[in-house]
Amino acid sequence: MKKGPFHNRSPIVLASGSPRRRELLADLGLTFDVHPSPLEEPLPEPGESSADYVLRMARLKTLDVAARFRGATIIGADTAVVLNDRIMGKPQSKLDALEMLATLSGATHQVVSGFCVVLPDGETLSEAVSTDVDMRESTEDELMSYIETGEPMDKAGAYAIQGVGTFLVTAIRGSYTNVVGLPITRMLKTLIQRGVVVPGGR
Repeated sequence: MKKGPFHNRSPIVLASGSPRRRELLADLGLTFDVHPSPLEEPLPEPGESSADYVLRMARLKTLDVAARFRGATIIGADTAVVLNDRIMGKPQSKLDALEMLATLSGATHQVVSGFCVVLPDGETLSEAVSTDVDMRESTEDELMSYIETGEPMDKAGAYAIQGVGTFLVTAIRGSYTNVVGLPITRMLKTLIQRGVVVPGGR
């Protein structure tokens, strides 16, 4: 367990298998169990906004796990990459990844993350956060070389800002951790307000 500036006063369950979200919580000093939801993620509904979509996905997964872990605080999240109202999920193939990255090249897109917190008494809180991300113009050879590292294949929008894909990003406006996959500042505020997390490392 990492030494961090906070600790939790009651059990926490992370309803996500994302190593990035796990590391973000651990950096705070929190202790938690990891139990991802096995539910399939449905596609966006016609006309559904990116914020509404990620919130729906976050709630879906978090409430599924909360039903099995009563008495704990459950944290779940979902992240989407959005360009001109197009919601990009994880690529299905290398060609799919190339198409996504070529579309994002030289453009500004949004990363929208929704998080959901289910408290031990059943109260459910959720919020969506958006961050603008500027991408450099990249050649097809550069993008294919990046895809061959394997990193893009399980990432929304086919890149990871905290990994090799950092070379693609020229600037961000908003929360960095939101782009990684969990808007830590907003989520931490919710946990502190509800007395789940308090200052002081263990």
